[in-house]
Amino acid sequence: MRLGEYETLTIVKKVEFGVYLAREGDDAERVLLPKAQVPEDAAVGGTLRVFLYRDSKDRMIATCREPKLTLGKLALLRVVQVEKIGAFLNWGLEKDLFLPYKEMGGGKVAVGDEVLVTLYVDKSGRLCASRRRLYECLSTDSPYQKGDAVHGRVYEFGHDFGTFVAVDDRYSAMIPRSEDTSDLKVGDVIEARVTAVKEDGKLDITRRENRETQMDVDAEKVLKVIGEYAGVLPFNDKASPERIMREMQMSKAAFKRAVGHLYKARMIEITEKGIRLL
Repeated sequence: MRLGEYETLTIVKKVEFGVYLAREGDDAERVLLPKAQVPEDAAVGGTLRVFLYRDSKDRMIATCREPKLTLGKLALLRVVQVEKIGAFLNWGLEKDLFLPYKEMGGGKVAVGDEVLVTLYVDKSGRLCASRRRLYECLSTDSPYQKGDAVHGRVYEFGHDFGTFVAVDDRYSAMIPRSEDTSDLKVGDVIEARVTAVKEDGKLDITRRENRETQMDVDAEKVLKVIGEYAGVLPFNDKASPERIMREMQMSKAAFKRAVGHLYKARMIEITEKGIRLL
């Protein structure tokens, strides 16, 4: 019998506190369905569709209730309690679902938050929630194409790759690392635009506008930063991508487009060591 999944089992024994269930023809492994959930017409030999999990004493137990999440699937669950070791989520069963601290994906949670999680079995054989494992559960068959507007939920920051997002809480997507996402945190819901659909179906997305509109936005940002430097920026578009990202919160390519736009409009002068406001 597998935790975290539904099983159709046969009633093999009735007792005062419930019924014992087993797979048909094999009653070596039995699981208890508590009396409060046993249907009135239940009889030995009959079958019941139940969900298997562990009770407060870590015993495998059956329930006729339907949890909001099953093994390997995704669900948006509400945080009902937060402790140092993790958080507890309401998933529709008597015992709340534990979200270990190490499975939070780098983002803190608070009571009342709704978090997108998957369900897995930990090394101790207990069912737990995880945000860190969402990547392997997200679908890659989205209906979206390049240029489409989408909504997504940030679930992890992979600094070597980018920011991972679950589009529609279902599809795998990523904002590339060249785009500044320092204002985001795990759990944030964002609006974005699809920039590419990869061969494996995963989406590349951006929060930036189309190139012309974004160039105007970036140009305004460059002017603002030059003003903060008293009209003379101490570096130009030949600076390293790291310095440009640190100072401007934009990629080097976006910075160069914005600077070129301002130069053609005769609003700045580019020198060997920097950029001066005209």
